[in-house]
Amino acid sequence: RKRNMEFHAWINPYRVKTSLKNQLAPEHIYHQHPEWFVTYGDQLYFDPALPESRDYICKIVTDIVSRYDVDAIHMDDYFYPYPIKGVDFPDNASFARYGGGFSNKADWRRGNVNILIKKLHETIRGIKPWVKFGISPFGIYRNQKSDPDGSATNGLQNYDQLYADVLLWTRNGWVDYMLPQLYWEIGHQAACVETLIYWWNNHANGRHLYIGQDVARTMNATDVNPIYTQLNHKMQLSRYLDHVGGNCFWPGYSLLENYKGIADDLKGYYHAVPSLIPAYTFIDSKAPDEVKGLKAKWTPEGYELQWKRKKTDDEMQKQIYFCVYRFAPSEDICLCDASHLVAVTRDTKFLLPYKHGTRQYVYVVTAVDRMHNESKGKIKKVKL
Repeated sequence: RKRNMEFHAWINPYRVKTSLKNQLAPEHIYHQHPEWFVTYGDQLYFDPALPESRDYICKIVTDIVSRYDVDAIHMDDYFYPYPIKGVDFPDNASFARYGGGFSNKADWRRGNVNILIKKLHETIRGIKPWVKFGISPFGIYRNQKSDPDGSATNGLQNYDQLYADVLLWTRNGWVDYMLPQLYWEIGHQAACVETLIYWWNNHANGRHLYIGQDVARTMNATDVNPIYTQLNHKMQLSRYLDHVGGNCFWPGYSLLENYKGIADDLKGYYHAVPSLIPAYTFIDSKAPDEVKGLKAKWTPEGYELQWKRKKTDDEMQKQIYFCVYRFAPSEDICLCDASHLVAVTRDTKFLLPYKHGTRQYVYVVTAVDRMHNESKGKIKKVKL
């Protein structure tokens, strides 16, 4: 939060053990209700068909959202598990018990996941309407050979193998953002990232869309000119398309390690100036009030811009953070130009880079709410 980063609580609700050798905590719900769980391969899962499983998962999410000031709940790509060749998921008994009304098991499985996604959406909204719900699904919805509306790819499919109807969730407004894991390379034979970015952009359905990149695959792959990696090509694609709101890099430690210079590239070029998180206007589009009492003042720390928050009991209208822009007196004030954004802060002050008091500047301070709607600016002229 000191860096004005959002906190999205990552969950992987169905999968309980990544290996049957792992030990569960003594208080784990498995010890009370082993009948809620099934073994598939070397892993243990909640049975997605059981109402008890869904209720318990929603109970955990209720606890997280209620007790912690999270900005979002983020669900990973594991729905029904990735298939083991020749081994069906062991849910015949559950299908016999709960499969009434479904002519085939695939539709029933998708229905089970749909119920959970809808229930999670309603759970989160019912507690804190400003907490978002996002999902990072496997990168292919369906291949064109399975569905004319699918992508020109040839890989595993969310809809058919993981029983995740991700487009239904965005169409119905059950999720607020999608972050598909497009971990392949541009030109990949089965799943070309360029093809998939265009496909997801065309199927955003009014929800936010961010592109998941695999750091190593992006930096190891060469572009048309082999002296370059594919980072530039992927970044330009994501910025060219109207419905792509940004990129997410996996895994995080590869950024910290500056794998093949990716952190230098991002800091020095692609993210050389700050930018604001896109506003979730379909949740709330009303901008907060302007800041109050903007002034420049000398303090023991130096020359500061200072202002006050406008207090409100409306959580959607609370001023969460502030943007400080700087312009020369001759420049038009345009808050859409990020090169003028000199600070994004949760404080109500900004230390000015004072020198000799001979240069005049125009500073503009705006307030931003939980949904990233930005207020009108308050203006203060100062001499630095």
